[in-house]
Amino acid sequence: MRIKFKPIAAIVVFLLLTINLSIQGCVGKDRVFKDLSPREAFSIIQKNRGNPNFVILDVRTPQEFGEGHLEHAINLDFHDKNFRRELSRLDRSKIYLVYCQVGIRSEKALEIMKEINFKRGYHLPAGILGWEEEGLPLKK
Repeated sequence: MRIKFKPIAAIVVFLLLTINLSIQGCVGKDRVFKDLSPREAFSIIQKNRGNPNFVILDVRTPQEFGEGHLEHAINLDFHDKNFRRELSRLDRSKIYLVYCQVGIRSEKALEIMKEINFKRGYHLPAGILGWEEEGLPLKK
């Protein structure tokens, strides 16, 4: 028995595959992770004042945090053995601005956040040092 090629069937299969792939592609579209300059971060913080869904996350040590941090920041020490567990307890649907001293720990923290399905994160690659260089305010 010979199978005949039917162009309409091929088109239908092609369309179904295309629709399926585009639906799968949308799954990650609501996830946003972006690097910000200190000035951009400051602007976003100002726009989100009072927004309970916006969290500033400082991943430096408690000692570094105590020496000065962004106002309203919470501290989760990246070097703490329970960091990943504590991070996973945070609400993954909120918007996070993550920073550290110079951007290395915060970049690694954001990678973990992506792995465990956080939805939105902003990163300050210049870190608190870049923030200070811009003369932006710190809470001490």
